[in-house]
Amino acid sequence: MAAFNRRKTKNNVTRFPKVPRAFKHSLRRPHPDDGGQVGPTLRRRGIYLLPNAFTTAALFCGFYAIVMAMNLKFDHASIAIFAAMVLDAIDGRVARLTNTQSEFGAQYDSLSDMVSFGAAPALVVYEWSLHGLGKWGWLAAFVYCAGAALRLARFNTNITVVDKRYFQGLPSPAAAALVAGFIWQMDDLRFAGTDLTWASWIITLYAGLTMVTNVPFYSFKDVNFRKSVPFIAIFLIVLVFVAVSSDPPKVLFGLFVLYGLSGYGVYFWRLFKGKPVSIIQTETESADDKEW
Repeated sequence: MAAFNRRKTKNNVTRFPKVPRAFKHSLRRPHPDDGGQVGPTLRRRGIYLLPNAFTTAALFCGFYAIVMAMNLKFDHASIAIFAAMVLDAIDGRVARLTNTQSEFGAQYDSLSDMVSFGAAPALVVYEWSLHGLGKWGWLAAFVYCAGAALRLARFNTNITVVDKRYFQGLPSPAAAALVAGFIWQMDDLRFAGTDLTWASWIITLYAGLTMVTNVPFYSFKDVNFRKSVPFIAIFLIVLVFVAVSSDPPKVLFGLFVLYGLSGYGVYFWRLFKGKPVSIIQTETESADDKEW
């Protein structure tokens, strides 16, 4: 049997064949003049600008709310928290529509939510009303802030096992709207925060504790915005916008009070019907559920 001598280096190490030039050419990054990609390319790990710009705007609103509370402009602080809610709802949808989801964006969104819906509402309600209660005031504010942090941490870890139709506990934006809406409503009615200390204490404590419960709150994630809807649905949306614009403090606070109580209604209804009250999934999702 014929033996073929391998070419060795001076150190007696076998020299492997060189990579063909054509293969190297296929790994290069495409030039703009190529008119398209040439072969497989290595994807750089970067940060998507568009969704993270909305997240940064939401973070700014949370910071702005804290500054306005320090300047005793509580109506501006409440409006800033509601603006952060709108921006927080947009950034995730923009990321999905433009296919720009990333792990960085998910972590950045959670940190922004902690400032806008955790620290900001707690500090605003403390400056507005709770500081007159001494340690009971700042303890209630801390319970709310800690509840928001625990709620966000649990959401990030349970996101793959929770029924997508429901939130596990009151979502932090809704809890922030409950607190900020009360402040905005009372400030609009010319009530001083020092006259409503215990009402503020109860609402703050309720929002903070409800965030860490297992009570299911409807998430609206099973609503498919890509499907056609009846004309009456568009008309109802117009009516909602008209109602909110007619008196934003009253309407928004009323809506979030109803939503903040709805979870307990769902909980006791499922308990009364003998249905499982846990929203932790025990079955594999179907392909239709994973589209959302």
